Amino acid sequence: MIRIHNSLSGTKQELRPITPGELRMYVCGLTVYDYVHIGHARMLLVFDMVTRYLRHRGYRLTYVRNITDIDDKIIRRAAESGEPIGALTERFIAAMNEDCARLGVARPDHEPRATQYVPQIIAMVRQLLEGGYAYVATSGDVMYSVERFPAYGRLSGKRLADLRAGARVEVDEAKRDPLDFVLWKHAKPGEPAWESPWGRGRPGWHIECSAMSTALLGTHFDLHGGGLDLKFPHHENEIAQSCAASGDTFVNLWMHNGFVNVDDEKMSKSLGNFFTLREVLPLLRHPEVLRFFVLSSHYRGPINYAPEQLEQADAGLGRLYTALRDLPPVAPVAGAHTARFLKSMDDDFNTPEALAVLQTLAREVNTARDAGDAQRAAALAAELTALGGVLGLLAVPPAEWFRLVKPVALAGGGGGDAIGAVLTDAEIEARIAARAAARRARDWTESDRIRDELASRGVILEDKPGGATTWRRA
Repeated sequence: MIRIHNSLSGTKQELRPITPGELRMYVCGLTVYDYVHIGHARMLLVFDMVTRYLRHRGYRLTYVRNITDIDDKIIRRAAESGEPIGALTERFIAAMNEDCARLGVARPDHEPRATQYVPQIIAMVRQLLEGGYAYVATSGDVMYSVERFPAYGRLSGKRLADLRAGARVEVDEAKRDPLDFVLWKHAKPGEPAWESPWGRGRPGWHIECSAMSTALLGTHFDLHGGGLDLKFPHHENEIAQSCAASGDTFVNLWMHNGFVNVDDEKMSKSLGNFFTLREVLPLLRHPEVLRFFVLSSHYRGPINYAPEQLEQADAGLGRLYTALRDLPPVAPVAGAHTARFLKSMDDDFNTPEALAVLQTLAREVNTARDAGDAQRAAALAAELTALGGVLGLLAVPPAEWFRLVKPVALAGGGGGDAIGAVLTDAEIEARIAARAAARRARDWTESDRIRDELASRGVILEDKPGGATTWRRA
């Protein structure tokens, strides 16, 4: 039985599908006004891992991850760049999809955009007004009345009295309560707007997810996820809106992934420690390194992004690929390692423990290989590959992995060549051919010179029985 930490209860709970064998999950996606950054990447990778594992365990999962394509940040960015809002959002949605493809993050089953669900949003706002949970303010905005929902604060553990005491002293005559929030914004001149019973306007941010999730998954579904920064007020407001509108439970289990820190400081544009995937991925041997880095920490805790951490991830992943080299493919057989892997993942998706199982498997592969037991080594390697695949790892052919350039090491100033001096595969093969000719001529001095030259350029040769030579990048 899979157990998941429920942010609503603060405890691990058994995953009990509402419909046996089926699961429905909604995850809050991106607001598309900029490129995907490493904080977004953690959320995308975490819930890609969750999706892969739930399906591996046999559940028929419907996964919804939304796109917010209208809000204040988008409007401001479009004005700054001098382009139509639709053009801006399309550009960044395309960029997001490209980045997800590089990361190996699968597309969700449904990817609703807020602007496509305005009728459903209006219908939900109408329900809240009719139920007495909302009111039309003097500003023309439709506001949610927080005090009308007694369970408000249950997800975040916050009390209304404390929230009011800590509220900023900011007079807003339109609000009955400083904690009330906007469901429908009255149109301002020059802003995009839709017709509604309360005049032209646009949706508030929180109501978008309530309308999209219930439209696609129903008023009661299994899992809702997102970054920890959304727990309050966004997810708290989602619960208040959705439960009040439908009278139903809304969500059984809430999951939140932790923050990304950069060199032990919270990632922030103001601190200058804010990195997009388009800045980070070119510094890595392969995007799998970032996936390995993210999965090396439990999804609920904070994670520290630093060059040293990426180096460790590259080395750890390299040890797995090293174990898989030069072994014939065989059908995987689930053994004791698989049982330990599943036990770790069943315990709130404990990926650090799951990766430890993979490292143990890799060591046993190497031990079997060294003992000359090729059959056992191949069987263990097949199990390692299969379990890695559950996490989205080990998808690159091992021989190809070690031919990938690792720009971080090459550009790090450690005495190696600059990136521009990296040998191409063709150049390496030509040197190997020249070395083979020297060996046939018994010119050992030239053979050693070529080996040493390649080693100095970050290329390691391995001579195999029978005279064949393979290579990998250091």
